[in-house]
Amino acid sequence: MLNWNFQTSAFLLLLPLPFLLAAWHLRRRRVALRYSEVAALHGLPTGRAKLSRWGGAVIRGLILLGFILACANPRRPDLQTRLPVEGISLVFVLDVSGSMATVDFVPAADAPPITRLTAAKHAFRLFAVGGDSPDGQKFTGRPNDTIALVTFASIPATVCPLTLNHTVLMKVLDDQKTQDALTAGTNIGDALGEALVRLGSAVNGRKKVIVLLSDGEHNKVGENTLKPVQSALLAEKLNVPIYTIDCGGDPVGNDPESNLQRHEGRQVMERVAETTGGRSFVANSGADLRDVFQSIDKLEREPVVSYRYRRYHEFGWLAGCLSVLALILLVVLERTWLRRFP
Repeated sequence: MLNWNFQTSAFLLLLPLPFLLAAWHLRRRRVALRYSEVAALHGLPTGRAKLSRWGGAVIRGLILLGFILACANPRRPDLQTRLPVEGISLVFVLDVSGSMATVDFVPAADAPPITRLTAAKHAFRLFAVGGDSPDGQKFTGRPNDTIALVTFASIPATVCPLTLNHTVLMKVLDDQKTQDALTAGTNIGDALGEALVRLGSAVNGRKKVIVLLSDGEHNKVGENTLKPVQSALLAEKLNVPIYTIDCGGDPVGNDPESNLQRHEGRQVMERVAETTGGRSFVANSGADLRDVFQSIDKLEREPVVSYRYRRYHEFGWLAGCLSVLALILLVVLERTWLRRFP
């Protein structure tokens, strides 16, 4: 009974009315029949008259009580059936190398430019938590997704494991800063490997997804270092699509070597996404980033079973039906067995 509640509990304020109605029925003045000689009636039984009086009062009170309960709609939650919702397990792999401090991302029209890292934070917040962007885009958020955050420069780190507590996740994301020269480098391969390890703890049955955002090319070499394509092959085996976002800008200038690196880096990102069944995106502004996350949001919607119980067994209709039946019964009885004269 502790789980019972009323959908419109304000109607319970009317509960004194049934008692007042019953009291009024008992105390109301009744018509009398004048007759010159009543001695002949003394031998008749009196129990039915008393039953008619008290029974009519009780039944009327119960009828009104039933209608009040029908309006209040008593209900209890179904604690056995969990509702299906949309949710996945996702790891956001964020580049925090020194180049992400470049101030070249315009967040919105007529707004001063911000760093690439700040733009990435703003766009991912809309994706995970929801809200309205400066240009009017609406994000519904991902409240049913378990999300983890992996950052990387030359070395990847899990700064937030998979969690449904997106408030904590956002606080961790806001605290992230670009790395200094001591940790210079861009190690995309190991960062993707770290993300796959984090997804190993995801709830069975949930789809697993990686979103990689970087502005540079993988330049970490070593015997024990994974290359991006190697990590992509591992993700393919585990059925984990990778969505890549290149925010390093288009090749510019007259330096052939730099332009070639930029071009090859973007090709690697495209190959990673293609290998895993994901998609590759290019974003050069705040609006571009929001469009990318809006596209990923629409692509990755997966039905899962929620831990929330929002289905109720409602009994207002039953109280209303019983009240109608009691009213019909009262009318029939007062015209037959409980009939009074006068």
